[in-house]
Amino acid sequence: MSEANEISTPRSNDRLNVERWLGTNSRHSDVDIPTAGKVLVLDDDRDAVDLMAATLEGRGHEVRAETRSRGVLEALATQAFDCVLTDLQLDPFDQMDGFALCAQIVESHPDLPVIVVTGHASLEAAVAALRAGAHDFVTKPVDVDVLLHTVDRAVQHRHLRAEVHRLRNELKSTVGHGSLLGDSSAMRRVFELISRTAGTDATVLISGESGTGKELVARAIHDSSGRKDGAFVAVNCAAVPASLLESELFGHVRGAFTDARSDRKGLLVEAHGGTLFLDEIGEMPLEMQVKLLRALQERTVRPVGGSEEVPFDARIIAATNRDLEYEIAQGRFREDLYYRIHVVGVPVPPLRERAGDIPLLATHFVARCAERFGKEVKGIAPRAMEKLLAYEWPGNVRELENGMERAVALTTYDHITVEDLPERVRSFRPQQVVVPDDVSQLLPVAELERRYMLHVLRLVGGNKSKAARILGYDRRTLYRKLARLDRNEATPEVPFELSIPQA
Repeated sequence: MSEANEISTPRSNDRLNVERWLGTNSRHSDVDIPTAGKVLVLDDDRDAVDLMAATLEGRGHEVRAETRSRGVLEALATQAFDCVLTDLQLDPFDQMDGFALCAQIVESHPDLPVIVVTGHASLEAAVAALRAGAHDFVTKPVDVDVLLHTVDRAVQHRHLRAEVHRLRNELKSTVGHGSLLGDSSAMRRVFELISRTAGTDATVLISGESGTGKELVARAIHDSSGRKDGAFVAVNCAAVPASLLESELFGHVRGAFTDARSDRKGLLVEAHGGTLFLDEIGEMPLEMQVKLLRALQERTVRPVGGSEEVPFDARIIAATNRDLEYEIAQGRFREDLYYRIHVVGVPVPPLRERAGDIPLLATHFVARCAERFGKEVKGIAPRAMEKLLAYEWPGNVRELENGMERAVALTTYDHITVEDLPERVRSFRPQQVVVPDDVSQLLPVAELERRYMLHVLRLVGGNKSKAARILGYDRRTLYRKLARLDRNEATPEVPFELSIPQA
């Protein structure tokens, strides 16, 4: 096949620069990622210290070599280092030995890893060094591969700790509402809508894919509103059987049906003075939509089996993962109810459109799960973060949280590695479709159109109106094409990348 031009869909304008998470010249496993750093080396033997310095500089590290402990302390007082490498057996005329120096560095610079070099390959020396606070140790004669491996790990550990501190500080200053976190432009627009909407009693329709945090948005609106002292009552319209949904929302009187042994207030009345959140309202049966519309118009409900109207004063917030305009066109949702609940629309972006928030969210979930599980997990390794950024997250924030909980539970290190991630994240590869040179393998234009149309739909989270604008169709044309697809058998997963040979 001839050389191909690659047409790739951009993931997000807000995606963070992945390179800052990654080391350079990677050659080991995820736990051993060579990362250039600034290393301070101490040995009373000038030849030995020069040899170690040359070895580490060849690896790409910046090295400062010292032969006295005083020089090390002076260097630490004026410069920042990523790792200290010190011999345990120093000159007897030095002011302190390697153990004492290690202990002092750990006390004054607790985040700075110290590696000790000992000529006594004994368990006692190693234990003593670790008790003094050493991060790791190597033995003399020094094996170059072991030295490089140990220093690489220590520098990576230092960088990880620094990144965790940065993200935690960013979390403290992140714009957000309640449990909602994010600093991407997409989430900032959501936060702005929450703030502007909270000061009114307008009915709100929150739209977005499953797992994006629609209920968190609803709670944020409630908690920021004048009704925050009232109840926040939530019901999932898809989880309640159609035969019980009317009783659930409007209540019932004793004897209205077989199991109605006493009067019961419905959720609209229970939310009096507060907020009623109708999750997945697109799943509500048509006959129930008529009754809900009347209740919202009249601000009264009639309990099942009752004869009197009961007034209520509750703000209505609804949510859906469906395109309700498409549902209206298909006759599955009432247009008059749609305009009643869609006074203010708050679209919640899928995680793939706010990839810049992934490090922030993942670090937050890791810290929370580590505290809950009682594990000393400090952060996420660079290669693991690269995998998180590359994955498309069809389950959105909920899937990310679940993945981080699993990773914290399984990891045996003080940070999350690639091996700790779910298999679907570890093995994810963007799919590719190649237009071949072989005439017998060429696809019809209709098939290319189908795949591209489904690809656009996936990227816009199933929003048919937005997809129609991107594709250049009017909505009726798109709906007609989708209806034709619905009649066909299941289709392959939509490609992420398209390669077309040059002419």
